[in-house]
Amino acid sequence: MTYRILTLSPGSTSTKVAVFEGEKALMRENVRHDPAVLAGFDRAADQLEFRTATVLDALAAAGIALESIDAFSGYCGGMGPTKGGIFRIDEKVCEHVLNCGMNPPAILGAPILFDLASRCGKPAFAVNQPDTDELADVARITGYPGVYRKSHVHCLNQKECAIRCAASLGKRYDEVNVIVAHVGGGLSVAAHRQGRMVDTNDVLEGSGPFAPNRSGDVPAKPIAALAFSGAHDKKEVMGVIGKTGGLKGLLGTDDAQEIDARIDAGDEWARIVFEAMAYQTAKQIGAFAAALEGRVDGIVLTGGVSHDQRFVDYVTTHVSWIAPVFVYAGDFEMEGAAAGAVRALEGTEEVMAYTGVPSWDGFKLAGAPADVEA
Repeated sequence: MTYRILTLSPGSTSTKVAVFEGEKALMRENVRHDPAVLAGFDRAADQLEFRTATVLDALAAAGIALESIDAFSGYCGGMGPTKGGIFRIDEKVCEHVLNCGMNPPAILGAPILFDLASRCGKPAFAVNQPDTDELADVARITGYPGVYRKSHVHCLNQKECAIRCAASLGKRYDEVNVIVAHVGGGLSVAAHRQGRMVDTNDVLEGSGPFAPNRSGDVPAKPIAALAFSGAHDKKEVMGVIGKTGGLKGLLGTDDAQEIDARIDAGDEWARIVFEAMAYQTAKQIGAFAAALEGRVDGIVLTGGVSHDQRFVDYVTTHVSWIAPVFVYAGDFEMEGAAAGAVRALEGTEEVMAYTGVPSWDGFKLAGAPADVEA
């Protein structure tokens, strides 16, 4: 049976909406919102009715009846750390995300999907939600007491690409060990061991390779010195870590095509910086190969920068001795959300009930320091 699935992803200034029938996209639209209208809302949660209406308008414009949709799925922020997989969206999920204390528009994913699904009596699902945290205990420890590593990566695209890689190898996702590097504005690398992301960097907290607009790992003492120097306030330092560092900070742009043109024109600094990002990505992949004890079935490069042949060639040259390299350029979040909904409808993957209990909430062991972020 071919199912019709609506997927969506609320962003800061737009909402991505797509409808799939099988693998075919019947519609795919990035509905942009008037900044003046968005400015009239105090909180992201206050945009719920407005954003839901824009999705309905997009469906109407495409001539797709809401009642023709078999299931609803998408990018659902604010659920907190859970294991990966498919969760049925219900009132408990919606209540939690709307009152989680976070303000990014991604928290609207589950409530919009639940509203639409409830109108036509169909199910709604959260697939590999962005706060998925499946790290092994040993991957969490740092040498700074009370500071622990957590998982914030491009989970939906990470897992979808790992599933595709496994299929290319003739296996299921839970039968393979795969390392996936998603390189977009942020850069996440994850070690997938038989269906779980057991180690990752953290794209929100500033770890791992530097990215087009994020700083990645940097020596701690100079950052502490900057933070307490009085010359830079917290907002400025945090901005470099999460928004204006990486390629943007070093080269003034995060556009890979522009950087390629500068390299081709003989800009040596641009070449060194761009290669450094590729080098750090390859080094992180190598580290995760060690975490997987050398048993790696495939390596995946995905995200927007994976369209760049210079980047792909550099990384591939450095890591292809570990395992075959698969390139899935771009992102497949909408496809991943739709595929997850189909697995749920077909019963080939368990659909979990959301409890609100985090998958990790600190170590409850004698002598373990409390999490400073708790």
